Amino acid sequence: MTSIIPKLPMRNKAVTRDFYINQLGFVDIGSTDYEGYLLVKKNTIEIHFFEFKTLDPKENYGQVYIRTKGIEALYQSMMHNQIQIHPAGHLQTKPWGQKEFSLLDPDHNLLTFGEQIS
Repeated sequence: MTSIIPKLPMRNKAVTRDFYINQLGFVDIGSTDYEGYLLVKKNTIEIHFFEFKTLDPKENYGQVYIRTKGIEALYQSMMHNQIQIHPAGHLQTKPWGQKEFSLLDPDHNLLTFGEQIS
């Protein structure tokens, strides 16, 4: 095995694409416009989305944990760009040796960013 690529639900491809491209800095890697499917990538992180028009965001439990380096700078850039951080997900040091923060995408997929503390 060489990698894992999460597949998360989305209600509206244009809204999801806008959030990941224009707010989080991912690029669209779908060389063909697949109806109801979106592929985005940033550095070595790739996420795929499938259309789920009837998704109730409050019942969505999609989650991704993204390991990162320079988490404090990443967090500050998110704050600077006014990206809404999850109410319980502000940058903090966790007992398991990670510094983490979290946010929700437009469909309430939880993105948690973490960096190991030395």
